[in-house]
Amino acid sequence: MARGVIFDMDGVLVDSGPPHKESWRAVARQYGIDLTDEAFERTFGMSSREIVRKIWGPQITDEEVRQIDDEKERIYRDLIRNNVPLSPGARETVARLAQAGYVLAVGTSGPPENLELVLEAAGLGPYFAATVNGLEVSHGKPAPDIFLTAAERAGLATQDCVVIEDAPVGIQAACAAGMKAIGYVGTHPAERLRNAGAVRVVEHLTDITPELVTKVL
Repeated sequence: MARGVIFDMDGVLVDSGPPHKESWRAVARQYGIDLTDEAFERTFGMSSREIVRKIWGPQITDEEVRQIDDEKERIYRDLIRNNVPLSPGARETVARLAQAGYVLAVGTSGPPENLELVLEAAGLGPYFAATVNGLEVSHGKPAPDIFLTAAERAGLATQDCVVIEDAPVGIQAACAAGMKAIGYVGTHPAERLRNAGAVRVVEHLTDITPELVTKVL
């Protein structure tokens, strides 16, 4: 039976926190909103359209959500286009797991354009059997939709999947999907990841070895 590893993208494969924060602040300023660090960290890991609704408020229309979301993501892509900030050890970890025979997938809350840019510019695309972006599911994290869809597309049973996540909402989504989650410390402290349901927590991506994944499964 095939076994798989599903990677989150933002905060896991890509050290995207700083450019995401910069792009959110830039678009918020256009609307007279001062986005605090606390507000940014509280929403990190959610889909961008869910974040827009939380920051701008319930009165915002669907069309306004779409416009703000599109502008924010355009700014973000411009920031990383010429230098995708891969997380330390990301390429090595992905290659090692693929060579060990694990089926790999990406499940991200981000839009398809961000996913395509990262995988192509970083040369990681060939390693992944399936990808899912935030616009392909009805409900974003912490709902399980993204990870369930990724497993289905990769031909994997949910109990045979380990999810690598850096955000509590992502850990919760993995647990809701019936998958084991490994927390990667970066955007959130280890304690919050454990409290969200992570069965293991690592401080370096290179700690995620085929042996560790086997133990977790």
